[in-house]
Amino acid sequence: MTAHPPPAPAGASPRTLRRRLTPAWVFALAIGSEVGWGAFVLPFDWLQGAGLAGVVLGFGIATVLILVVGLVYATAIRALPRTGGGVLFALFSAGRIPGFIAGWSLALGYTGIVAMNASAVTLIFRVTFPGLLSHGKLFDVAGWEVYLAEVLVSILFIWVFALLNMKGVEFSGRFQFWAVVTMLTCIAVLGVSAVYAFLTQDIELPAAVPPGQSLLTSVFVILAIAPWAFIGFDTVPQMAGEFGFAPRKVVGLMVTGIVTAAVVYVLMSLVTAIAVSSRAADYSDSAWPPAEALTDLLGPMAMVLVVVAVSAGVLTGLNGFIAASSRVLYTMGEAKMIPPAFRSLSRTSGTPVFSILVIATLCSATPWFGRAALSWLVDMTSTGITVAYFFASIFVISLASGRIRSAEAMAPSAGLKILGMAGALIAVLFLLLLLVPSSPGALGTESLFALIVWAVLGGALLGLSWSRFRTTDIEALHREYTDAEPQ
Repeated sequence: MTAHPPPAPAGASPRTLRRRLTPAWVFALAIGSEVGWGAFVLPFDWLQGAGLAGVVLGFGIATVLILVVGLVYATAIRALPRTGGGVLFALFSAGRIPGFIAGWSLALGYTGIVAMNASAVTLIFRVTFPGLLSHGKLFDVAGWEVYLAEVLVSILFIWVFALLNMKGVEFSGRFQFWAVVTMLTCIAVLGVSAVYAFLTQDIELPAAVPPGQSLLTSVFVILAIAPWAFIGFDTVPQMAGEFGFAPRKVVGLMVTGIVTAAVVYVLMSLVTAIAVSSRAADYSDSAWPPAEALTDLLGPMAMVLVVVAVSAGVLTGLNGFIAASSRVLYTMGEAKMIPPAFRSLSRTSGTPVFSILVIATLCSATPWFGRAALSWLVDMTSTGITVAYFFASIFVISLASGRIRSAEAMAPSAGLKILGMAGALIAVLFLLLLLVPSSPGALGTESLFALIVWAVLGGALLGLSWSRFRTTDIEALHREYTDAEPQ
């Protein structure tokens, strides 16, 4: 992998999305978007709820399922290597309304995660420098104290990364690459150090499964969070029109990205298990159990490594999801689902500046609601992302039947059909885990209410844009995207 971009194609128009993304940057986009705050804060909770065996086996099974979805996306990208692929897969295989649903789900879902990552920045300050930003208390929302200083810092970070994305994919890509390298390096050092301590000290690992709970139940506890844990690899198809390499390479990038994220989750759970040992009660009231336990085991340097790693994870999430959500809005503008202003590109950087400005403006309002209330929105975004999984699978099934033309010579086959059907079944499984009330991963009442509001707002927007959207010639747009070279 190289972190250097290929030369721009001769005669490239400054008013098109530029094909400047390298394989290294795409890999970093997937990893940086997948691995965020939760990988460094939640392992203690996972171990309490599922045990070490449940975590390892649960993430192992979840990785296999997500890999199937990843292969679905990789196949769809090869057939249609265009920006905003998640929108186009639904539009071309299922029609206008499914296309809008996919776009609305992805746009709002990704934007919600941008907002959550911005709030995580101030959460890092709360844990590592208590009281530093606790000035100018405004009010409480759902038990979360909202401070003016924290609100302003969150907004600052949103606009810093919005401006970074406006400067061009080269700038955001370089940042993503080196931040991910930093994060993975810190995790590797923590992993090696914790395993060495386990081998050289008398450390007792916590229970394989919680007392009185079966291994099967423990596995389902982890499977239920899989849609949330792996959100991020699906940002890759949203950027496909900017690949500066052959789309067939995306298969390896997808697989490597998903497996790497899974290794991070399991490794952080393992080092937390080693650090906590059988003393879970000592950390039950801690604001950040993994970091505190690792510091007790390895010394102050462990806290530095965890803080650097989680900071890199949060900032790469901000960067990656701003990039992906702006491309979704750009594609929706291209298809006339939303006003044409969203399809406008910068003359200098070739980026969808208007879409980025809208995302940054919307997200700037969210820190005022507090992190607790914002978590309700983010919890339900897994539903929208899973809906996009389903439509990508329908697109591959359509490829298998020969109903959809492919930019790359891909003959219809039973293998493609099996892959698409498997992806659709996995998407349905994830939806059931999120929506069935008895599921361990079922959405809470507040998140379900947010989901209903989301759907109603989407329906209203579709109604307002329908007179323009209905004029979109889907067949002609599909021919244009498959007959021409990717942008």
